[in-house]
Amino acid sequence: MSDFRHPLVRLALEAIQAFVLEQRTIDPPESLFTEVPAARERAGAFVCLKLGGQLRGCIGTTEPTQATLATEVIQSAIGAATRDPRFPAIYHAELEELAVSVDVLGVPERILDFSELDHRRYGVIVQSGTRHGVLLPDIEGIDSVADQVAQVLNKAGVDPGEGAQYFRFVVTRYR
Repeated sequence: MSDFRHPLVRLALEAIQAFVLEQRTIDPPESLFTEVPAARERAGAFVCLKLGGQLRGCIGTTEPTQATLATEVIQSAIGAATRDPRFPAIYHAELEELAVSVDVLGVPERILDFSELDHRRYGVIVQSGTRHGVLLPDIEGIDSVADQVAQVLNKAGVDPGEGAQYFRFVVTRYR
């Protein structure tokens, strides 16, 4: 039986299964780099998990922290499955029904005005002192730039009147 999911999604699923079932962190297979040459590059990435259509975990980085995108995906996948503070770790019984998406992030660019945002196209980062928040683009329930900004400020614990810095980024989403 063929698996028609994108190779980065298959990698994320394999990483989650190996970690949940065997407490083992996989290495990216060499075949991945043939299928997806960009997996050798460096980029930030988020891995989001859904179960029954509901968010079950989402962890990632806005800038690369690993030597390759492939390793970034593996680490984010394990994090989404086991370290998202909003959810308990994924259980063995949940693996079969898990829906996985991988977002590969473009380089964040500073914005000076909210007119430079589009909640469907751009993710947003807010920073104020040591506090920061990230919101991916095109999220269910976020219907406007105002919703997106309000949500990311809330995630960061930043008041709207603070002198925060804002950044936008594009993603390539794989399912």
